[in-house]
Amino acid sequence: MSRRLPVYILLDTSGSMRGEPIISVNVGLQAMIGALRQDPYALESVHLSIITFDIEAREYLPLTPLDDVSLGEITAPDAGATFMGAALELLIERVDRDVRKTTAASKGDWRPLLFVMTDGSPSDLHAFREAVTEVKARNFGSIIACAAGPKAKHDVLRELTDRVIVLDTMDASAFSGFFKWVSASVAVGSSSAGMNGQVSLPPPPPEVQLVL
Repeated sequence: MSRRLPVYILLDTSGSMRGEPIISVNVGLQAMIGALRQDPYALESVHLSIITFDIEAREYLPLTPLDDVSLGEITAPDAGATFMGAALELLIERVDRDVRKTTAASKGDWRPLLFVMTDGSPSDLHAFREAVTEVKARNFGSIIACAAGPKAKHDVLRELTDRVIVLDTMDASAFSGFFKWVSASVAVGSSSAGMNGQVSLPPPPPEVQLVL
């Protein structure tokens, strides 16, 4: 059984993402999957999961081989909260269920990658903070948080990871740049999956700023 590289993407679909932002996210995701399918390492190892969160968290795409991924349109409600803590709790459940651990008989999966994108901050901050501790215990190869637009709270995301990137705008070019960078990061991860330590990410495009 070949070793997989599980990639988890958590997407904010709260009411503030309605309109151009969520349309741009859908376009960006499709472009990302298309780009990854051109990469033989990614095609061989990447398994993708998408969790969306607004007034609830849901597994939009269970962990699926890249070649079998087929996405419908992701939508955002008219209004509503941002339950990012619930999304992290669901992530923990799915990682514990789906990621294969190394045993005496076989090698487990590579360390998973996690990308979290939000244009706000958690409505369930207490649950978020409790889940952060559990996420950090899950030995991810890399955790990247994306703060999209002016209302995203960088300091809260830094509680989850020191790799926080910023999109100043929420238009098509910004989200396109972000998902191109995600696909490049996943491709790097899939080709260097056997290495220990954090995956070294490619430099972000101009639309994407790394918060230091």
